[in-house]
Amino acid sequence: MVLTAFLSPLSHAQAGADCVSGGTVAQTNACAIKRFQQADTDNQILYGDVMRALSAHERPALRKEQNEWTRDRNLLCKKSQAAFEAQADWPRRFHECLAQQIQARDGVLKQWLHQGPPQ
Repeated sequence: MVLTAFLSPLSHAQAGADCVSGGTVAQTNACAIKRFQQADTDNQILYGDVMRALSAHERPALRKEQNEWTRDRNLLCKKSQAAFEAQADWPRRFHECLAQQIQARDGVLKQWLHQGPPQ
């Protein structure tokens, strides 16, 4: 997945720190990355469930929408956190933004699942 390649170096950079809520900057960064990774995994599972529930002719629209959303989400979070990029807590800020975007996307995917494609 594009996202994995995009975030891989950043995630590996934080891998040495254990997640400790309220801990050091590295520890809180690690917690944010961990929360993002769980949210991303859950989102991918939900996306797969929706794809299986849709008819064959509906799937391309969702696939296109999901790919655009992933790209736009990454760009939005990168841009919104650009002012903090040189700060030690940038990974936390960036991954919290990604997790918030995923939470919003989950609502859209659930609409696809329960109501079908948007009209």
